[in-house]
Amino acid sequence: MPLSVLLVDDEPLVRAGLRAILDAQPDIEVTGEAADGAAVLPLVRQLRPDVVAMDVRMPLMDGIEATRAVLAAFPEPPKILVVTTFENDEYVYEALRAGADGFLLKRAHPAEIVHAVRLVASGSSLLFPAALRRLAAEHGNPGARAALERAALTGRETDVLRLMARGLSNSEIAEHLVLGTETVKTHVSAVLAKLGARDRTQAVIAAYESGFVTPG
Repeated sequence: MPLSVLLVDDEPLVRAGLRAILDAQPDIEVTGEAADGAAVLPLVRQLRPDVVAMDVRMPLMDGIEATRAVLAAFPEPPKILVVTTFENDEYVYEALRAGADGFLLKRAHPAEIVHAVRLVASGSSLLFPAALRRLAAEHGNPGARAALERAALTGRETDVLRLMARGLSNSEIAEHLVLGTETVKTHVSAVLAKLGARDRTQAVIAAYESGFVTPG
């Protein structure tokens, strides 16, 4: 079955453009649209999409609140891909902290948009490390360092977290550390559990906010 996508954006032209790009792929199908975050929850219940492409700035309910609502309502929620105009948008960072799986710029090339949907649907996070570093530097969290210290990561787990923060995939981390991919997956799972992070995105944010990994 093709990947199902729900488009959420208050601009009809943006939705139409994304629909044209995604529906042109044999393995992706846009199954619904919404013009505001307030309509997301009932549509997710009805359509059960694999991915929600979510604008962050909308008039009634923004993408941050809509993301929180979806993640709280479903034990196995859809993947949420934040779509934004500006990569340094504060709303983007808050959406990622709320649990979004990554973000995509509206000006991205069609091939990048298709790749982003496939990537988050597969369970990977889509981050732009340079942009995330800048955002984290501007939104430090004083309690993050103490939380990371309490997590008591092993030496190998700290290595894996640093490479995750650079945006490396499991296979790239495995190659870098000369480990098997399954071993890396085990370490990633341990890092997420110890940090209390829902996914890689939240773990990477914790790494930057704590100063464990520094911008640049």
